[in-house]
Amino acid sequence: MPTRRQLLSRSALLVSVAALGPLLPLLARGAEPLRQRAIPASGEMLPVIGLGTSRTHDVQLDDDEMRTLLEVLRVLVEGGAQLIDTAPSYGNADRVVGELVQRGDVRKQVFLATKVSATGRERGMAQIEDSFKALQTDTIDLIQVHNLQDTRTQLGLLRELKQQGRIRYIGVTHYVESAHDRLLDVLKQEPVDFVQFNYSVSERNAEKQLLPYCADNGIATLINRPFTRGNLLSRVNGKPLPTWAAEIDASSWAQLLLKFILAEPAVTTVIPATSNPRYMADNILAGQGRPPDARQRELIVEAFQ
Repeated sequence: MPTRRQLLSRSALLVSVAALGPLLPLLARGAEPLRQRAIPASGEMLPVIGLGTSRTHDVQLDDDEMRTLLEVLRVLVEGGAQLIDTAPSYGNADRVVGELVQRGDVRKQVFLATKVSATGRERGMAQIEDSFKALQTDTIDLIQVHNLQDTRTQLGLLRELKQQGRIRYIGVTHYVESAHDRLLDVLKQEPVDFVQFNYSVSERNAEKQLLPYCADNGIATLINRPFTRGNLLSRVNGKPLPTWAAEIDASSWAQLLLKFILAEPAVTTVIPATSNPRYMADNILAGQGRPPDARQRELIVEAFQ
């Protein structure tokens, strides 16, 4: 078990080194591994920190930014994370993720999640086939019905593909609190392995029904918008980290926000989007060290008000 000083010194190095290179062995030999939680449908373990790609991976394959995104992928893998969440509606993100995984030769080390956002069976199948090509893989770990679009038709199609062994898990998603009731209705009517939704210090509606329902009914959860698209971090820009953050081995504001979410046992994996290797490393550190208790969670909430 690492000491608080060990964890904080690792995080201090995260901020201080000029080049990314030294971070990779640091994460690889970390004093404690990234925590994992079970996917209820199978018992398979999944690291609690993943990577989102909305707005961050919509680049061309010949862009210079691909080198930086490859570093993000390297940090993810070296840090023990696995899940990469993308979607055809994220511009070129599916193709970028597929190319990065191919260049990094890490297909066996990552858990690929994408989405279907078409209407009708034919269009849904065409979009899914495009994702297989873009991601350069014969098996996709998880495909989700994006924002509940044509949910019944697309879930039926996904179940067929799961039975064929082309998809390992299926799910549904949304990103706003006003859709939580609709998500809950779908979960009660349609068997799925995963559900993805927003949950953060400033968006806590999921605590009322969604998270308890998933916990009671064996549904894995992916959490998007953990920083409310950066709005939460902008509230504390320039402010010193509270001294009590050391009690939960947090050395950044982002880690506090992620630890708040991960303290909820019904959360499987949080998927903050980033194109910055340092932010990826910082996110991974949030999945290590001590979690906040109920009192410390309320301190986190107060710090962002």
